[in-house]
Amino acid sequence: MLTKRVNTLSESITIAITTLAQELKAQGKDILSFSAGEPDFGTPQVIKDAAIKAINDECTKYTAVDGVLPLREAIANKLKRDNGLTYAPNQIIANNGAKHSLFNLFAATIENGAEVIIPSPYWVTYPELVQYCGGKVVEIETHDTDGFKITPEQLKNAITDKTRMLVLTSPSNPTGSIYTKEELIAIGEVLEGTDIIVASDEMYEKLTYDGTFTSCAAVSEDMYKRTVTINGLSKSVAMTGWRFGYMAAADTELIKATKKLQSQSTSNINSITQMAAIAGLDGSADADIEMMRKAFIERRDEAVKLINDIDGLSVLKPDGAFYLFVNIKEVSKDSLTFAKDLLDKKLVAVVPGVAFGSEGYFRLSFATDINTIREGIARIAEFVKEIK
Repeated sequence: MLTKRVNTLSESITIAITTLAQELKAQGKDILSFSAGEPDFGTPQVIKDAAIKAINDECTKYTAVDGVLPLREAIANKLKRDNGLTYAPNQIIANNGAKHSLFNLFAATIENGAEVIIPSPYWVTYPELVQYCGGKVVEIETHDTDGFKITPEQLKNAITDKTRMLVLTSPSNPTGSIYTKEELIAIGEVLEGTDIIVASDEMYEKLTYDGTFTSCAAVSEDMYKRTVTINGLSKSVAMTGWRFGYMAAADTELIKATKKLQSQSTSNINSITQMAAIAGLDGSADADIEMMRKAFIERRDEAVKLINDIDGLSVLKPDGAFYLFVNIKEVSKDSLTFAKDLLDKKLVAVVPGVAFGSEGYFRLSFATDINTIREGIARIAEFVKEIK
């Protein structure tokens, strides 16, 4: 007998499509997959070397639940150096990826009936975890015409006496949009005088192409106090499988609560990953990050041009991350059917926009080589021509 709580969860469509594409490819089909949010680059050697050293140094035992002190100090130093944020080690906790950070945060702060404001399109996991914890999702709809960003007026209108949290993602998955410092200041001004927590997902921070990234907690003292900064190394240094994320907050009681929860669930994250992560945080891998960032810019520019050359499709050039959120409203009203038919007829895997709370779009990851991007978009062009 399953609980009602677990039955509220839906399987991640991005994972489901990626898995299906892998199965079809294993069957010998010429699948081109643009569904996974995973860099195609290897983890930088300096990080792998740190992991090997950790194994040889017998760093294989249990650690503190929130991570070893050198790791939390490395996170604090990174946040100070890159974001102008000051956190002590006891204001930081290491988790099994940012998804784990979010789960712990929501479980510690969201109770039955609490409202969580989530701009759409959103990363697929946000609403699922909120609902699992008994909260109510309040969506603020955005579009390509407004750069996929909420306005202060929209936020103000969405707030009620039950609002517990606002989830912000910058750069965004799935749109690649980035909130400017001025936009974050304006959002912060709306929140002044409330006890609303801001969950700021900054996982794609290092993959910024146009403009300047600003951390949400850095725009004012009030935002610093209310913001929980969530980040990790999965995207910036291609450590998806290593499972490393972290959370930082001015509120030490909140961090203590998530640490208590983690102590009764997963306990510490992988000890080898902890030591390897230090090399990903201290600047040792900066040259590798820049190499990947430049490659993603080239791929982005090529993919945007090719998509916008297709009659019936359009896409904004993303400022960050490695996704295109493609508008298909002229050719289809059903993004799930569009994605299924595209996979069936042209063997191209993309994620339907409905998975992100926005019908009329699909997400295409350009975290793959340029030739695959060209071939895949050529197949998409053929498909659109056939159905239009």
